[in-house]
Amino acid sequence: MSTVPLVLPANETPWTLPSRGRVGMFSLIAAESAIFTIFVVAYLFYIGKSLSGPTPREVLHIPVFNTICLLSSSLTIHLALNALRAGKTGPFRSFWFLTFALGAIFLIGTGREWGHLIYDEGLTISTNLFGTTYYSLVGLHAFHVTVGLVGLCIVLVLALAGRVTREHVERVDVLSLYWHFVDAVWVVVFIVVYIAGR
Repeated sequence: MSTVPLVLPANETPWTLPSRGRVGMFSLIAAESAIFTIFVVAYLFYIGKSLSGPTPREVLHIPVFNTICLLSSSLTIHLALNALRAGKTGPFRSFWFLTFALGAIFLIGTGREWGHLIYDEGLTISTNLFGTTYYSLVGLHAFHVTVGLVGLCIVLVLALAGRVTREHVERVDVLSLYWHFVDAVWVVVFIVVYIAGR
C-alpha cells in the first residue's frame, strides 16, 4: 500500500510542536489556578463568620499604590520581552530591572501591611477566621511573587553579565508568562479581599 505525501498549500506553514517550556508553564499555571481557586472560595465562604474582631472593614485599607506597581510590572516585562526579541539588550535590561523593582515594591508593601495588621490592629493568622483566611490567601500570593522575583533576579544578573541575548527569548518568555499569571491572580485577590470582602 503506497502512501501519498502530504502537500501543504503554498501559503501555509507546516505545524510544529509547541514549546515544551510554554506547555510546562501553562500546565503549572493551570495547577496553581486550581489551588488559588480553593483559597478564594474558602475566603468567600468564611466572610462575616468570625465570632470576634477585628473585621475586614475595620482594619483593611485598599492597597492602591501596591496594586498599581504590580500591574505596571506586567507592562514592563512585556516591553522587556519585545526589546529582547528586537535584539536590544540595553532596553531589555532596563525594563527587566524595572519589573523586578516594581515587584519588590509590591512585596515590601505587603510586608508593611502585615506589620500594621499584626502590631497595630492585633490581627494574626490565629485571631479569627478572617485572619486565617486573609493571611492564607494573601500569603499564598506573596509566596508566588517571591518565587517570581527570584526568577527575575537570576535573569537580571545573567543579563547584566551579558549572558542573555535574542536566542534566549523563548526561555525569558516562559518566565514572563508566570509573572503575568501572578499579576492576574492579584486582580482576583484584590477584588475578593479588598472590595467584595469588606
